[in-house]
Amino acid sequence: MTSVATLQPDPAPIVACTISRDVQNFEMLIDDMENALGESWGDLSFDDALLFLGQPEASTLEFVAIAVDAEDEADLTRISEIIRTAKARGIKVVLIADQLSPIALHQLLRLGADDFVPYPLPDGALNEAIERLRKPEPVRIAAQVVTEPPAEAEAVATPKFKAKGDREGVVLPVHGLAGGTGSSTFAVNLAWELATISKTDAPRVCLLDLDFQYGSAATYLDLPRKEIVFEVLSDTANIDSDTFLQSMLTFNDRLHVFTAPADMLPLDILGPEDIGRVIDMAAANFDYVIIDMPKTIVAWTESVLTRAHVYFALLELDLRSAQNVLRLIRALKAEALPHEKLRYVLNRAPKFTDLSGKSRVKRMAESLDIAIEVQLPDGSAQVTQANDHGLPLSETAAKNPLRKEIQKLAKSLHDLNKGVETGKA
Repeated sequence: MTSVATLQPDPAPIVACTISRDVQNFEMLIDDMENALGESWGDLSFDDALLFLGQPEASTLEFVAIAVDAEDEADLTRISEIIRTAKARGIKVVLIADQLSPIALHQLLRLGADDFVPYPLPDGALNEAIERLRKPEPVRIAAQVVTEPPAEAEAVATPKFKAKGDREGVVLPVHGLAGGTGSSTFAVNLAWELATISKTDAPRVCLLDLDFQYGSAATYLDLPRKEIVFEVLSDTANIDSDTFLQSMLTFNDRLHVFTAPADMLPLDILGPEDIGRVIDMAAANFDYVIIDMPKTIVAWTESVLTRAHVYFALLELDLRSAQNVLRLIRALKAEALPHEKLRYVLNRAPKFTDLSGKSRVKRMAESLDIAIEVQLPDGSAQVTQANDHGLPLSETAAKNPLRKEIQKLAKSLHDLNKGVETGKA
């Protein structure tokens, strides 16, 4: 018996643990942990985690993966204590979040989680997070600590190119005709799809968030709001293109974003001439200018509409959207404004097999005397998750039907624009 026992190898030390209310709710996490660590990981419930982290056995842990969902929001105090305890013992923390509210997610990240991965887990995301955790932290001498910019500043760099004013950008405003129609989601994802449409010859794209009160482009791309935005908006007559570019932030080295100001501002803080200058500077330096508009019609809406090549108006299949379409068309016609630039986009459109829904769409278009040229499917909970995680749909749910439709639209816009350029040549 003794000889047999000595032939069995010692079990591998536990280097990581999942901590959750019930790990069976996170089956993809189980698979990814097994693929990454084999048998060198364990599982703990919230009840057992604090007790185990206080034991000597916890000294072998490299990290813990704390998996939470919406049901755990009532237990944030205990989860927060687990994060604090792990950090105090020098154990790194990866947060796995499924449909967690932005407030709860922000609270847990502020406690010092070293990395964050959305759930359902994107392919390879957990492995990439583990690699980041295992990278040695750079050693900095005293002089570097003083002179080097913080890592956060590097992650949200401003555009690197110089303003030459050599472009004639396509201006594409996006306007939601009712609350909750998904106009900001559409604007952000359309801008990102255009910015990544080619790996070798991608156009230069910027996103202007002109909703000065509730603009959410910064939130949907996890970008900070810079104070210089307010300075630019306050003095558009005296800023130049270089200053304008310095007020923008770059997302993933591809998309350039002019965020809404940090503080809520009145929509009439700018006049038509001010907005015209901002759009003209953007169009002179970018190939595409996507504008996320406020829901309200303001004095400078005319400036945007007259400069727009296509003005996307998002609506849903409901009475409020239909009424607002009629009001908008009536208002534009009364002022002799180019209402023909409007392109109606139906969000959360019926599925292909929903014949009754398709019939309702047709009747709605006929009764309003409009053409609904784009129909976007319901992207379901993955859309909210992507927005809460500060990432475009292509980065978290590339196969989502809504993402695919926006990708098709971006390609058709780009192909059409290239065709116009070729015709000019």
